[in-house]
Amino acid sequence: MSESEINVQDLRNSLKKCVLEQVMIPSHILNDIASRFKPQKIESGDHFTKPGRVCRKMAYIQDGVLRMYNYPDGNEITLWIGSNNRFITDLSSFIYQKSARWYIEALEPSHLLTITRENHYQLINKYHEWIEFDNRLLTSAYTIIEERMFSHLYMSAEERFKKLLEAEPELFNKVSLKYIASMLAMTPETLSRLRSKQTA
Repeated sequence: MSESEINVQDLRNSLKKCVLEQVMIPSHILNDIASRFKPQKIESGDHFTKPGRVCRKMAYIQDGVLRMYNYPDGNEITLWIGSNNRFITDLSSFIYQKSARWYIEALEPSHLLTITRENHYQLINKYHEWIEFDNRLLTSAYTIIEERMFSHLYMSAEERFKKLLEAEPELFNKVSLKYIASMLAMTPETLSRLRSKQTA
């Protein structure tokens, strides 16, 4: 077995583990699902998709960090940062095949497994287990948006910072503070002050 084949097998094993944490799936079905995902490596600064393009793939991040962002009113806003064992896509573009609204950029060299929209819907039509997993992904995406809106409306900057630090502490070692600050709807100076206070 070649090194590239070993790497693909490792990627798919990681994907299988992620899926099984959410839904119980027989091994023969899980193998078919994993076989529909193709490996892709993107370098730091490369884009998985951009506004104006139709997003035709969904990605599982086996290793790396990807950021969703855009420039409303000319100011760069980070919507979400995804890291290991997360799925990412421009959801409305992927589902409805309309122009994407978000840049999705790798912040470091990242190993992905991607599935095309065609294969995704073939799996939905074939396996009820994949429907269940897809529903969990959609629920997770909706919950993230709902929690983000609630936190911006009702939580202080310090509370938002502490919540993210508890949930994903590794982001603070891998991602520029200006991107994290943007995602948390605060200035980099405020985030830096809160971090200093946390470590004092």
